[in-house]
Amino acid sequence: MCRWSGVAGHLLDLPVETIDLEAGDTMFGRRISLKQLAVVCRSLGTSLHAGVPILKAFDLAAGKTADPRLRAALSDIVLQLRKGEDVETAMRGHDRYFPDLMIDMISVAERTGALPEVLRSLSDHYENNLRLRKDFIGQITIPVVQLVMAILVIAGLIYILGWIADSRGGEPLDVLGWGLLGASGAMTWLSGWVIAAVGLFFGYRLAVASLEGRAVVHRFLMAIPVVGQCMRDFGIARFSWAFHLTQEAGMPIDESIEASLKATANGAFIAATPQMVGEIEEGETLTDTFAHSRLFTNEFIEMVHVGENTGTVPEALHRLSPQFEEQARRSLRALSATVGWLVWLLVAGFIVFAIFSIVLWYVNMLNSFMP
Repeated sequence: MCRWSGVAGHLLDLPVETIDLEAGDTMFGRRISLKQLAVVCRSLGTSLHAGVPILKAFDLAAGKTADPRLRAALSDIVLQLRKGEDVETAMRGHDRYFPDLMIDMISVAERTGALPEVLRSLSDHYENNLRLRKDFIGQITIPVVQLVMAILVIAGLIYILGWIADSRGGEPLDVLGWGLLGASGAMTWLSGWVIAAVGLFFGYRLAVASLEGRAVVHRFLMAIPVVGQCMRDFGIARFSWAFHLTQEAGMPIDESIEASLKATANGAFIAATPQMVGEIEEGETLTDTFAHSRLFTNEFIEMVHVGENTGTVPEALHRLSPQFEEQARRSLRALSATVGWLVWLLVAGFIVFAIFSIVLWYVNMLNSFMP
């Protein structure tokens, strides 16, 4: 089973795991992008399905890419294959440039003769993740722009009020009540937001850099109503896809569950691997194992129960995977709408706070002139 300890890697790293960590930035470098993954898998799968030899298929894929690092990696794989290495060994020699899920599924497919089908399934998987990422970014862009504009407006207000007070020799108005006045106050305000954003980003990346940290963070996020539902839906959708794919490729059931849990890229799911695999090895049913994990919905468990009784669990999950995916998309839209409303409330709070501060300042000024 140790063979599968690295399968699947990271997939999405938003609080809801909708931004793929299996491709893109890592803590110490950069992996192949989602778009490149989809194109490479599609090219290889199509070529192999048409009967093109594997060496020629990789050579053709290298010729289609404009990225120098990817072209060099694919060309090196061709050289390694000519020396007698298998595809898995050749791809693992590139310092995690290629994701574990892709490498391990190719390894299984090579042994079972299902390489073209697996590569095309991987291509569909990465294309879907790319669409989800674009959808989320598109839905969240306007609220984020509004938040940035609100921050800039407050900074401009701090600067202008300070400038007016300096030009007239009067007492500057502290809009926020934090002692932020004039140009220096505006810079402090903006710097605080930049530091908070950078600290949050790197703090999260450091927290999820280890499996233990990822499990803690993701369990916490899954306890948040809207965020947690979105994360759970994506985890179930990806588990269903990976379980069907690994079972079709001929992987043993315990290794298949381990690989499928890791394919979710959700620390809470991955941390449940020892318990779930242990129960399967002790003879527990899939239905009971999934129920004991408390990660899967009652609807999913009931579907597994029906499929287990008929011996068609992989097929059932494959048929229902689009439904799980659509449910995950709805959860993503709900999350985006919630974030949008939160940003709107934050912007409205800024405006109301600034208005009340100015009004109170004006009232106090009038009171100072009264006997």
